Amino acid sequence: MMYKLLKTSGKVRRGEFKTPHGTIQTPVFMNVGTLAAIKGAVSSMDLKEIECQVELSNTYHLHLRPGDKVINKLGGIHEFMNWDRPILTDSGGFQVFSLASMRKIKEEGVYFNSHIDGRKIFMGPEESMQIQSNLASTIAMAFDECIPNPSSREYVEASVDRTTRWLTRCKNELDRLNSLECTINKKQMLFGINQGGVYEDIRIEHAKTISKLDLDGYAIGGLAVGESHEDMYRIIDSVVPHLPQDKPIYLMGVGLPKNILEAVERGVDFFDCVLPARNGRHGHVFTKSGKINIMNAKFELDKSPIDEGCDCPTCKHYTRAYIRHLFKAKEMLAMRLCVLHNLYFYNKLMEEIRDSIDGDYFSDYKKQKLTEWGEV
Repeated sequence: MMYKLLKTSGKVRRGEFKTPHGTIQTPVFMNVGTLAAIKGAVSSMDLKEIECQVELSNTYHLHLRPGDKVINKLGGIHEFMNWDRPILTDSGGFQVFSLASMRKIKEEGVYFNSHIDGRKIFMGPEESMQIQSNLASTIAMAFDECIPNPSSREYVEASVDRTTRWLTRCKNELDRLNSLECTINKKQMLFGINQGGVYEDIRIEHAKTISKLDLDGYAIGGLAVGESHEDMYRIIDSVVPHLPQDKPIYLMGVGLPKNILEAVERGVDFFDCVLPARNGRHGHVFTKSGKINIMNAKFELDKSPIDEGCDCPTCKHYTRAYIRHLFKAKEMLAMRLCVLHNLYFYNKLMEEIRDSIDGDYFSDYKKQKLTEWGEV
């Protein structure tokens, strides 16, 4: 079996997921490198130093530049970015619906204009699979529609039905591509995506339907798009029991450390979010006592690290005062140091979560962290 449950406690799951590029210990946070790089001048070697297990890149963006066929000619995304661990590629669906202008959704796929130069592009399930096969990522995400929030029940039902049909087409096309002699990664995996907005019954029915396809993993999409945290948790609670329990479950685009703890408690295994890197580039850094803005005047003479006791490359060598100076001087190093710290914070958080599940104290660990962060 690719996914092995090592321990459970209520809905909380501790597992390992075997892939063609290594075994992933779950729960896991995937570090987001949209264009095959983490924004903030963080390299693949840096990712190893900060204990990243999985890197996530984006199909839509890499298709536009440098082009998936270019990356394929260069040996695939692992060789291209010098990363030998697992890579998950987003299907491009979210970007098509959030960035592209003049999009037109039809049964065959989506017609849209590039957000870079306005050129006309078509992407459907087959095209998304072809692009991701060219990239040769470890895990490909199915092409779906990320439903706007709020949306009417009528619109959501029609969209989910179409996403289900698209998922079947994705599976058939990836099976075909994996059988070709010229394919770089013939063991590329496929995760399907559950949609349904904030309608529990639609979500549950969709989860039951896509579970029958026996995919490598399942994601919960269309959350963290404007709904309340209470609605997000309600949907996770309703969906997770209806997804295969012998496959990894991925909550897309989430999020804050407290969201991760809540979702782990509800049975989620995989997470990703641009938030830690984006926050770091603006001087907002995570600590064991909560988030701070390193550019605040009170840190001008602060000779302590960002977070006392942190073993990240930034905290081991630099002070808050120095990093604040770098931001004020508009030095690129400021962003790099804070992004490194934030990603390490997230990767370490997941390691601590795994340890707490192994040691049967996750509930106490969660309460302790929320108290420390002032989130109680």
